[in-house]
Amino acid sequence: MSHAIGVVGLGVMGRNLARNIVGHGFSVAGYDLDPAKAEALAELPEADRIEGVASPERLMEVLERPRRVLVMVPAGKPVDDVVAHLSAHMTAGDILIDGGNSFFLDTERRCRQAEAAGLQFVGCGVSGGEEGALHGPSLMPGGPRAAWDALVPILSAIAAKAPEDGEPCVAYMGPRAAGHYVKMVHNGIEYGDMQLIAEVYDLLGRGLGLPAAELAGLFAEWNRGELRSYLIEITSRILAYADPSTGRPLVDLILDEAQQKGTGKWASQNAFDVGAPIPTINAAVEARIVSALKAERVAASKVLRGPAPSFDGDRSKLVDAARQALYASKVTSYAQGLALLRLASKEYGYALDPGEIARIWRAGCIIRARLLGEIRDAYRRDSGLVNLLLDGAFRAAVEERQRAWRFVVQSAVGLGIPVPALSASLAWFDAYRSERLPANLTQAQRDYFGAHTYRRVDREGSFHTEWPGAK
Repeated sequence: MSHAIGVVGLGVMGRNLARNIVGHGFSVAGYDLDPAKAEALAELPEADRIEGVASPERLMEVLERPRRVLVMVPAGKPVDDVVAHLSAHMTAGDILIDGGNSFFLDTERRCRQAEAAGLQFVGCGVSGGEEGALHGPSLMPGGPRAAWDALVPILSAIAAKAPEDGEPCVAYMGPRAAGHYVKMVHNGIEYGDMQLIAEVYDLLGRGLGLPAAELAGLFAEWNRGELRSYLIEITSRILAYADPSTGRPLVDLILDEAQQKGTGKWASQNAFDVGAPIPTINAAVEARIVSALKAERVAASKVLRGPAPSFDGDRSKLVDAARQALYASKVTSYAQGLALLRLASKEYGYALDPGEIARIWRAGCIIRARLLGEIRDAYRRDSGLVNLLLDGAFRAAVEERQRAWRFVVQSAVGLGIPVPALSASLAWFDAYRSERLPANLTQAQRDYFGAHTYRRVDREGSFHTEWPGAK
């Protein structure tokens, strides 16, 4: 039997994607360095359409030409090892697809190496976790256009379908590593979104003393409105879940150390490289790093004093303000991420389409939200939109929530409850709307101690001053 595609790496994600592909009418050959995983394919309900193979030679024998091979292994050296393992048995025109969370510059390198060998390399962002892999992920492929043309029937079939219009949540992102770049920014926005939700949970939990069960109901209510999203939905479910052994909310028993795999950090690092301010995402990355200092924080809590986190104002006002602040901050977080995509697209020649990216994030992925349909509409109104906040609808939405947003940040500061992402979002908004910032003083200081020069507002050219007292 000749199979439409091969899947290499049969862990949970690879196996679920293989089952998804078969469920949409395409046959699959599966291969893994662990023979037991390939053999286990025979036990799946879809076994009549999935063949497990024991070697890369056999894999290539049973695939249609040009061969399409999806690699699902951990990022980094494992991808290079698998590519080397497979490519020796592939011929000109064959397609290798990396569906992992690879760093985009690694994908750039692999694209060049594949092209030199006559192969086509596709870096494909896959979002949605294990469930999305099986039932429909959001897919962000980048690479040669010819490879996209060969893959589009399969990818369009297995992708999540947007509930509003049934459109598949997949599109060609652009050349080389464009797909993995978009996935990196997706994950950065995900970091920011999760941190914003966590800060609101902390403010209402510690500041108002709301128990987990009450907070669960609150998030469930918010999920029926403008904040409707996958992350708000699962937050409600998490807060409502009781630990079977103790009867207590399980969330209260989970150690407060957030881990990370690196994609959020990559977004922050690259944003500095291309000159894109993304303070909400940066704050989220830093918050995870601070959370890892558990022993230090426990020791510091015994000697460093601050205000008691007990709110004595209008409780219902703070709850409603938190909802509005969360929405405004989410908008600014998306605005920052999309602005990063715009600048990176110019830097790397990716020709990214922000509206199309928002469209394919509407379902399947972790940051899927009602908000993304509205973002897509904003870019349909103005394809050259420089920043999301300059769209009339979003500008009005954020301005309407400004008073509540400031009230929440001020309240949190007064209570001594850290809200790094909420406050960074507001500070970015204030900086972006400021015609004049104090960078004039910064530039004067640079000229004072380093003769770095400055520009003036009243004449053209670069200037240096012999400042009094400067050595």
